[in-house]
Amino acid sequence: NLIKPEIEKHSGGSIEHLYAVSPERVDPGRVDWDQKNTPRLYAGLTPEASKAVREFYSTFCDNLVEVSSPEVAEAAKLFENTFRQVNIALVNEFAQITHALGISVHETLDAANTKPYGFMKFTPGAGVGGHCIPVDPSYLADTAARVGVPATFIERANEVNLEMAAYVVGRVAADNGGTLSGKSVQVIGVAYKPNVADTRETPAASIIDLLRGAGAGVSWHDPLVGSWRGENSADLGAFDVAVVVTKHDVVSVADIKKSSYVFDCTGSITGADGI
Repeated sequence: NLIKPEIEKHSGGSIEHLYAVSPERVDPGRVDWDQKNTPRLYAGLTPEASKAVREFYSTFCDNLVEVSSPEVAEAAKLFENTFRQVNIALVNEFAQITHALGISVHETLDAANTKPYGFMKFTPGAGVGGHCIPVDPSYLADTAARVGVPATFIERANEVNLEMAAYVVGRVAADNGGTLSGKSVQVIGVAYKPNVADTRETPAASIIDLLRGAGAGVSWHDPLVGSWRGENSADLGAFDVAVVVTKHDVVSVADIKKSSYVFDCTGSITGADGI
């Protein structure tokens, strides 16, 4: 719909082009699945294009899966990430329910995970980040609206995850006398996931903005990021409040606990309050 007409308009038909789609599948920081062993979907607009793209990807990919059209390949990519978005939203909403009930969401999820079928464990957090999960479901919802199918479920999942920042700040304020005005707060980890330096769509941005809006003095610490949004990573220290959004392996839990109050969005710090 877009790329083929644009290329042909500018090339004037002087060069023959073949067109194919092979959506990216990558999980940054992961070592067990990479470009070589992760199954790769592909489809050409013509049989010749499919053959050419298969020959190319077979030089460095072990498992190629041809589908009937580029639309199927792209829709599969969008649904993969929408599946993640929806299930993360579900577990984030469930975390709020279990907190209100006074039970541990993590113990409850571990208990549910003993079921050997019909269940896939997701864990709650401060929201979603990266260049795929926060974005791809919106592409799918927009396409659905264009063909007259409201994607209400997908849109609500996006809302739940975006609202997690306000939930986190509300919980932190409630645990600190109902106000954060004048409090010194350090946000730990502004990358969107552990052990990577990628800050795209990170929920840390909204959390920091809301903390500052509540009157807190906010710095952030992330040794993998260094500088971000015109600010530099501050030394990890003792603050009134530490909010752990992302926990890199290189960040010391003992140092995090030097702050008077720790709110852990990751579920990885024993004894800390959190989601």
